[in-house]
Amino acid sequence: MKSPHLPQDARLPLYHRLRDEMLGRITRGEWRPDQAIPTEAELTRAYGVSTGTVRKAVEMLVADGLLERNQGRGTFVRRPSFDNSLFRFFRLLSSQGKRIVPDGKVLARSLGTPPEAVAEALRLEPGARAIRLDRLRLLGGAVVLVEEIWLPETAFAKLMDIDIAEFGNLLYPFYEAHCGRVVASARETLTVDAADAETARTLGIAEGRPVVVIDRLALGYDRQPLEWRRSTGAADTFRYQIDIY
Repeated sequence: MKSPHLPQDARLPLYHRLRDEMLGRITRGEWRPDQAIPTEAELTRAYGVSTGTVRKAVEMLVADGLLERNQGRGTFVRRPSFDNSLFRFFRLLSSQGKRIVPDGKVLARSLGTPPEAVAEALRLEPGARAIRLDRLRLLGGAVVLVEEIWLPETAFAKLMDIDIAEFGNLLYPFYEAHCGRVVASARETLTVDAADAETARTLGIAEGRPVVVIDRLALGYDRQPLEWRRSTGAADTFRYQIDIY
């Protein structure tokens, strides 16, 4: 007998409906990142489906990058790592020449209507408000990146009640801890521009000097947009690296 917990769309195969149900549990936070999901036997009993159906559903989520198998330990909700993302584009090195994640400092927070392109990227309704964070990334006290960040108010309203001094170096764990929102993936677009007066002053370069601009759209496990971010750095610190196999 089919489980009443599964979506009832008869147009979809049973394994696909089970996959959607499991995705829902991940998205709702019932299954957390780095947490093992129930075993195949447990899922088979819970949903009243065959082992083959469970395996196909799990395989789909593994292929989507949402689950990962750990031999001998089970299947876990995958927690993506964004720590090395900036190193693909910028030479962020300590005085000893070692790669180092820059410190983050939120300078300002406000609530308002985002630019049209940002609202469209975040799939906001017309007139919907969003939270803006103005943030610096620093190495040894020197500014290396200027960041403009937008977050949907509906998902991140709790951030308006937190002192900006409490925002940590890494925002994604902060979002998860305070708002229960987990960033699962992101898309980045890179362009080159000329520094305006304010950006040049903040980065300590001459106005009009080339800067590299990285726009990132961060997504949840359900592929819904959670954050739009623009990071701007001096072009003379820019690098591009890609591995080709």
